[in-house]
Amino acid sequence: MAYDDALAERIRDRLRDTFGVAERRMFGGLVFFLYGNMVVGVLGDDLMARVGPDNTDAALTRPGVRAFDFTGRAMRGWVFVAGDELDDDALDSWIADASAFVETLPPK
Repeated sequence: MAYDDALAERIRDRLRDTFGVAERRMFGGLVFFLYGNMVVGVLGDDLMARVGPDNTDAALTRPGVRAFDFTGRAMRGWVFVAGDELDDDALDSWIADASAFVETLPPK
């Protein structure tokens, strides 16, 4: 599955000056890491965001969000956000929320 290059570039623009960020092609998409932990990614036209298990239910109430069910079984702590819901403010918010969670994890 291809990923939305424009969305990937928008994420790069926001994370470019952040220390500890790396990117890697995975799952047929592109995933961004913070200190070795996956934080956000692009799969098709959607954003994958790692919000943490305690924040999943609240995240699922936001516009355009659905469960992260990449393997057919929902993974708590992750959500998909529809690309058409990702104006600049929404994208900034998702990246900030995902980064805040990942910063609580030990580096890999």
